[in-house]
Amino acid sequence: MDVSIAQAKNHLPELLRAFENGEPIIITRQGKRVAQLAPPPPERRKVRLGGMKGRIQLLPGWDRPIDPDRFLEGDL
Repeated sequence: MDVSIAQAKNHLPELLRAFENGEPIIITRQGKRVAQLAPPPPERRKVRLGGMKGRIQLLPGWDRPIDPDRFLEGDL
């Protein structure tokens, strides 16, 4: 369904109901398509601090300086 900006502004609740029922809604300006209603992105997971606590183990020497030559040779 193509609707003008003015129609979209005046009939937004009806357009949203039509969209929820599967009707594609295109908004036009002076007969040219300028926007389309789309579903919202999926909800993001809530960030939980400390979620990996106890799951990551750093071996002794993990922060030891790296010799660039040995690293480039793959000898680590």
